[in-house]
Amino acid sequence: MNKNLLLCAGTALLSLNVFAAAQVADTVAPETASSYQQKTSVVANDYMVAAANPLAAEAGYQVLKNGGNAADALVAVQTVLGLVEPQSSGFGGGAFLVYYDAKSKVLTTFDGRETAPLAAKPELFQDSDGKPLKFYDAVVGGRSVGTPGTVKLLATLHEKYGSKEWSELFQPAQTLANNGFTVSQRLASSIEKDKARLSRYPDTKAYFFTKNGEPLPEGSLLKNKKYAETLSVIAQKGEKAFYQGQIAEDIVNKVNGITDNPGVLALEDFSTYKIIERQAVCAPYHQYSVCGMGPPSSGALTIGQILGISSHFDLKKLGADSPEAWQIIGDASRLAFADRGRYMADSDFVPMPEGLLNADYLAERAKLIQPGKALSEVSPGSPPWKNAIARADDQSIEFPSTTHIVITDREGNTLSMTSTVENGFGSRVMSNGFILNNELTDFSFSSYKDGYPIANRVEPGKRPRSSMSPSIIMEEGKPYMALGSPGGSRIIGYVASTIIAHLDWGMGIQQAIDLPHLVNRFGTYDLEQGTKAIRFKKALEMMGYKVNIRDLNSGLHAILLKDGKLIGGADPRREGIALGD
Repeated sequence: MNKNLLLCAGTALLSLNVFAAAQVADTVAPETASSYQQKTSVVANDYMVAAANPLAAEAGYQVLKNGGNAADALVAVQTVLGLVEPQSSGFGGGAFLVYYDAKSKVLTTFDGRETAPLAAKPELFQDSDGKPLKFYDAVVGGRSVGTPGTVKLLATLHEKYGSKEWSELFQPAQTLANNGFTVSQRLASSIEKDKARLSRYPDTKAYFFTKNGEPLPEGSLLKNKKYAETLSVIAQKGEKAFYQGQIAEDIVNKVNGITDNPGVLALEDFSTYKIIERQAVCAPYHQYSVCGMGPPSSGALTIGQILGISSHFDLKKLGADSPEAWQIIGDASRLAFADRGRYMADSDFVPMPEGLLNADYLAERAKLIQPGKALSEVSPGSPPWKNAIARADDQSIEFPSTTHIVITDREGNTLSMTSTVENGFGSRVMSNGFILNNELTDFSFSSYKDGYPIANRVEPGKRPRSSMSPSIIMEEGKPYMALGSPGGSRIIGYVASTIIAHLDWGMGIQQAIDLPHLVNRFGTYDLEQGTKAIRFKKALEMMGYKVNIRDLNSGLHAILLKDGKLIGGADPRREGIALGD
């Protein structure tokens, strides 16, 4: 395995250490956890699916049981999730997918990220004085809506790898949409917490509230006839019905017709939207290759840097109970996030450094870490880069309402997909029975800082940077584990620590998922409230960290392929499950 960055195309990004500006951390609390439900790992021989809602997991399981493959099952899972978990993903959003084809033995990725409208300008999220808008002033309404990619991603994967009839795979979601499904605790809680914004637009309010104007309570029967109609049209006519027909027209008219915060989407944005198949980004860790999405996702690069820097310390010997181990992981994460903020963006629009995963570069970054003492300052490094370009640090905020799906079928085809509408309930705008994303607010609201361009600035047709980290860990050319999580920019920490917990600390996959979260991106160490993580508070403070105890709402799902068995795990912090035979 080449220890340098494996990227699809393009030059790259390097640091000129002339900026000391701090990156912008998430300032709004993430989607709160569902009631904690202890779970046990699931063992199967032939196939498995893990998804964020039992109804969605069941839909995928039945497809696999009836002879469908991973690509088939994914369509059933995502169409149901868009109905029962609308705050997190759906037809109005986008996704990143890592896929292993057992027949060709090839690992590849598919970029279904939303794109900025062709009419978008750098000032999209700035007021008349050129100052960045407040976050929710930008989010709620049409301004934040990018061209959705989920439907085309599902269609692209199914056309290339699917075995069942496309229309057949929509039936579980159609049945639930027509007959109704029971509102879960998590959905009810999400509606209650966001009731003010969900009330802003009449059709959104009519769907998520009772006739008396109250948020739908847990246990309510919720039907969605409009979504059922949308499913029927796409099932019969394919993805063209979404991107070139009435559905696209409806979305454009809705987004641009909002009087208080209109957007700039056009039909041309839909007709020209493309799924991009990209080479996986892989980073070595012990005897494995940790592979995932390259730009516009920052996931695989940042996780690769965290693992590459941490590998210079004996985390196995230190163990999960060592504050020093978490100090090393935390500072490795801070160093990686500094590079992320300076360099990472849509590489089809901005050059990036070739050497972000260069072994010698990461070894130099590791030398900055002093075991037992927190780094007092962190700045971007200078990775190998043939044509260095000065950049300013990113100013974007990323939020955690997302979902993750992992599937392995009888043939060994394995996929890991993270899907999202960005903020909880996205833009709060509905069209044709589904929520529209607010993905454009993943761009930096500012275009320049101190005269230098920000890599993740808004540009027409560009894909906003993401932290989504669908991952497949390879061993000797075959999948060893598929995993990922929702959680905004904390996704990176959730996935990295789960990998370390399993590969370094020998935890089973469910135990690794259950492990209390400790996450450090920008200097403050977040410890998961109500867990044993808070025992590290004093030790970390003595090392020099500011410590914050808070809800850390991951939604990790994973499948381990080991010794001829499939072992699945689902996060106890949410309502997802793993199913398999």
